[in-house]
Amino acid sequence: MSLEIERTTTGCNGLDKLVCGGLPRPSVTLISGSAGTAKTTLLLQFIWDGLQKKENGLFITLEETPDEIKKDGLQYSWDFEKFEKAGECSIEFFDPFELGDISSRLKDLIIVNNYKRVVIDSTSLFGMYINDAYKVRKKLYKLVQALKDANCTALLSSEIPEKSDKLSRYGVEEYVVDGVIILYYTGMENTVCRNIAVRKLRLTKYKHGTFPFEITDKGIKILKDEL
Repeated sequence: MSLEIERTTTGCNGLDKLVCGGLPRPSVTLISGSAGTAKTTLLLQFIWDGLQKKENGLFITLEETPDEIKKDGLQYSWDFEKFEKAGECSIEFFDPFELGDISSRLKDLIIVNNYKRVVIDSTSLFGMYINDAYKVRKKLYKLVQALKDANCTALLSSEIPEKSDKLSRYGVEEYVVDGVIILYYTGMENTVCRNIAVRKLRLTKYKHGTFPFEITDKGIKILKDEL
């Protein structure tokens, strides 16, 4: 007897085709890439897709202000404010220096508000006050378990240093999450190439390789000819 996996669509045109229709629920997936690879756009696209499907969403920002995040969304005509007013969405700033026990705090917040999709941008800031890789991994592990216990589908972003072979900022994040999706950016003369790759995703027969994508007025779109 095969196990029926509940899946959450990503909202990204083409990405769902790479991952059997969506991400498992509950699960936590890491979105990694260097600066300028459109990580925040993908995170916003994920939350926006859920709102269109009556799935409440929570966006936690550890760097930008909520107003800046909402302005990012308006570039693609994603008006998050109206969903906030309706109580279906929340964009909140958490001070990375005052996270404390973020795991239990987030779990309660998710359950009380019935958030089905959660985003944290970005886990790279965890190391601003934790200088030990083991402690970073332990904190992230607790966070991942709390998110899954809350029965939501979550995305965490991580910035990879330029010219690094790592899959994440600290080289530990990929070991505690259920999936890893990498965004690549290559600039050559007047040409910009963007690619996406799924490096791991539990309970999913995903497509291997890198796939080019473009940023349109509706967000990230993987080129059809490459699927």
